Amino acid sequence: MDQSNDIVIPPIQDDLPPPRRRFPKICTALFIIAGVSLLIYLAAIIWEPFADFFSRYPGAFVRGLLAHLTNWIPFSLAEALLLFLPVLLFFLIYTAVKKYSDSWHNTLVYIGILLSAASVLLTLLFCGFGTAYHGSTLDKKLELDRRDVSAEELKYTASALAEAVNEEAENVAFRYQNFSVMPYSLEEMNEKLLDAYDKISDKYSFVPRLTSRVKPVMLSEPWSYTHITGVYTYFTGEANLNVNFPDYTLPFTAAHELAHQRGIAREDEANFMAFLVCIESDDPYIRYSGYLNMYEYVASSLYSASADMYYEVLETLPDTVRYEMRAYSAFFDKYRENVVADVSEAVNDTYLKIQGTEGTRSYGMVTDLAVAYYKKSQ
Repeated sequence: MDQSNDIVIPPIQDDLPPPRRRFPKICTALFIIAGVSLLIYLAAIIWEPFADFFSRYPGAFVRGLLAHLTNWIPFSLAEALLLFLPVLLFFLIYTAVKKYSDSWHNTLVYIGILLSAASVLLTLLFCGFGTAYHGSTLDKKLELDRRDVSAEELKYTASALAEAVNEEAENVAFRYQNFSVMPYSLEEMNEKLLDAYDKISDKYSFVPRLTSRVKPVMLSEPWSYTHITGVYTYFTGEANLNVNFPDYTLPFTAAHELAHQRGIAREDEANFMAFLVCIESDDPYIRYSGYLNMYEYVASSLYSASADMYYEVLETLPDTVRYEMRAYSAFFDKYRENVVADVSEAVNDTYLKIQGTEGTRSYGMVTDLAVAYYKKSQ
């Protein structure tokens, strides 16, 4: 017969402390990289030649790499990520509750992991696109004499643009008393713009050669309520296009976003580069888009300076073009006044001012560049 041993077994504790999770080394590395990127960005703010160098070489490499990595995707990855955001937030909250909420230490580790992931976005901004805001201005690179303009100078420039619009409109098809029609697909438009950009790159060494595509936004119609016609997403390297807007705006807007992709950061300068690219094209519709969109910017400034001069120039446009402009105004009435647009403009204005520009007002400042360009061409 076996005899039981007199062994005392201690009670099992149910309140053992949770295991302490360690902060991943990769997250520490991401924070260090972000810190170095911030120093690079600050150096670009302080020293313009460094900003030019970094944007033209290391920055161009980052932008080009991102563009090539996402170029094979036929849809906008940035838009897909935005649509997937609710699912991502649910996953992050679920993970936090399930694995990291058992102690303050583990919660802080989880927050640190999330912040390190977010720091990647800052790294891409500082190293890929942000320094371009602080380089030398486009008028210096193009040797244009940019200064305050008079009403007479605005009229001269508007008249020159109107004359070019009239010439190109002869080779453009219009619906009856309505919009013009782009005679090819977005893919073909993209190829024509890339060809024009190659010509610009041959003229100006600061514009890098890059094979990329403009991504149409699937939710373009609801996106129109934000008044955004296109956007360059620096963290995916994509030039995104709102395809709900009329055809004549698409080549110009696409060229604008492709300009951002090539390191032309300021909005007025991206507008002017879009103009130069469009009028360099072999295609009459793309040239028409460039001239008419620039005319609208200059004409708006001219109207503010002298309504009489504005109408004098407007009367030189053919009926087809004036119908197009009226059709655009009627089209935009649906989206003109809404809360979403106000919020979108406020956010965009704040971002642009943080980058040292004039905010959303900078879009219209392209007028000064146009006047300087036509004065130089005299």
